[in-house]
Amino acid sequence: MIVGRLALKSLLNRWPTASLTIFGIAVSVMLLMGVEKVRNGARQSFADTISGTDLIVGARTGDVQLLLYSVFRIGDATNNIAWKSYGEIAALPEIAWIVPISLGDSHRGFRVMGTTTGYFEHYRYRQGQGLAFAAGVPFADLFDAVLGADVAAALGYRLGDAIIVGHGIGSTSFAPHDEKPFRVAGILAKTGTPVDHTVHVGLEGIEAIHVDWQTGARIPGRTVDAEQVRRMELAPKSVTAAMIGLRSRLDAFQLQRLINEYKEESLSAILPGVALQQLWSLVGTAETALAAVSFMVVLTALLGMVTTILATLNERRREMAILRSVGARPATILGLLTAEAAMLTGSGVALGAALLYTVLSIMRPVVDSRYGLYLPIEAPSAADLAALAAVLGGGVLAGLFPAIRAFRLSLADGMIVKT
Repeated sequence: MIVGRLALKSLLNRWPTASLTIFGIAVSVMLLMGVEKVRNGARQSFADTISGTDLIVGARTGDVQLLLYSVFRIGDATNNIAWKSYGEIAALPEIAWIVPISLGDSHRGFRVMGTTTGYFEHYRYRQGQGLAFAAGVPFADLFDAVLGADVAAALGYRLGDAIIVGHGIGSTSFAPHDEKPFRVAGILAKTGTPVDHTVHVGLEGIEAIHVDWQTGARIPGRTVDAEQVRRMELAPKSVTAAMIGLRSRLDAFQLQRLINEYKEESLSAILPGVALQQLWSLVGTAETALAAVSFMVVLTALLGMVTTILATLNERRREMAILRSVGARPATILGLLTAEAAMLTGSGVALGAALLYTVLSIMRPVVDSRYGLYLPIEAPSAADLAALAAVLGGGVLAGLFPAIRAFRLSLADGMIVKT
């Protein structure tokens, strides 16, 4: 108790230095916990890229590849699904809803996806949150388009603007469908998912712009304008993939096996959650890097605290000698400096946690709306408490080094004036 009071008075007497040390530890603790929050938020946001979809069906390929092109719009499908096969799968009694996806075109570097209005109704992310419109409505006309938030922001589009879809997926298209422009009918709210980077059009719209094309090029001598194509039958011949919701998730494995063994063509059905975990395991190395960086920052702050205490030891030689002369034992000096280190670290840990939750409460809406990264404000987890306890223990251990040095100083050392 006496040692604790002495340590507190000593720190108050040196409050400018103590305050800077506490602030340095607080910033490092805030960074340590903040990196953990961002890391967990990124992992959860990644896992919640698509939710509520029980199966994704595409041409026979690997699970991760199918997930990449159907959900993340990365890469291309090895083949398409025949429209007849899609219809037979859609008719299965276990299926509650099915949404087709058609890929292969782009607009100024953003992927164009053909689908139905059911996509806006059934697509879920972040544990069941549905898509919302920041402006406009889903496509109703043949040449209506719905833009993801990032597409509209990057290209400056507003409702009613015309856009030209290009063949292929390059940032610059040398084969534009300029004779059949689309009109922006809706702009989706920010989601933090690949939806933000996608131009959505109707499945019939994809067919419409390709009626006078064959094998990736316009058919020579044949041009069908927008008015003519409206009078044509635009049933698709194939789709790239399909998202499926089941009446009962208990049927997922049975239906997956049924689709994988489909005799008409080679198909693959994947469980999105399982494929997401496989994909995260490939990119999860960044987690280790973030943890290492935060650990180094905390270590630097603790080393700074030790340096500060050591730097003040020479100034406090007389203080230590006076304490010894009035009866303080070397163990008391050891306890005094250790208690100071514990108080500095404990105050830094408490201030760092308070700063983190203050910053989170202020920045969370901005981060969510701008980057689509959801950072929940929750009580510290067991892992957080363990990390804070480790920092506190590390601070006490770090304080032992200057404490042992002071412990070994003799009484006469502090009484002699050194010149």
